[in-house]
Amino acid sequence: MEAGIDASIGTVGDALDNALMESQIGLCKTELIKPRRPWHSLADVELSTAEWVDWFNSQRLHTAIGDIPPHEHETNHYAQHQPQPAAGVSA
Repeated sequence: MEAGIDASIGTVGDALDNALMESQIGLCKTELIKPRRPWHSLADVELSTAEWVDWFNSQRLHTAIGDIPPHEHETNHYAQHQPQPAAGVSA
């Protein structure tokens, strides 16, 4: 597998087969769903979930990448890996 993750030995559809997603769902419940209850409508949960996912993917500080947000890390990565112009070609 490209991510270097071995397939589970469990049956299709069990929690072992979905361990990474189960972990992410648990994190969302711990950080968002449980602390903000009671929820008044499904629309409230959906909007807050979308806001949490945006924060998680673009703004949270991530220790594995130097305590910067993932979006900033990605921007830095691509800034350092820009394709170089071919020799002798001018723009």
